[in-house]
Amino acid sequence: MARMNDIGGTYGYGAVPVDGEDPPHPWRHDWEARVFAVLIGLAMAGVWTASELRDAEERVPPGEYLAAGYYERVLMGMELLLDEKGIAEKKEAVSGG
Repeated sequence: MARMNDIGGTYGYGAVPVDGEDPPHPWRHDWEARVFAVLIGLAMAGVWTASELRDAEERVPPGEYLAAGYYERVLMGMELLLDEKGIAEKKEAVSGG
């Protein structure tokens, strides 16, 4: 079964933007480093394996997958697994004042 991440051999996605400057660390935003820390901590605690997390990321709905950046997809995969394993329920964001 092909998923959104399986785009090998397809064209039309345009150039990969390069800002001409490498970031000082692997994360462009502080929240990305926190997502990475939680990912590693929960993996070390045996909550998931790398394969489970990758599978969860690839099950993100296509529109959300394509619109998200790398760490956004990782976070969505983590949320999905935590919900499926009964560790934490995913709550929808509530907008308002």
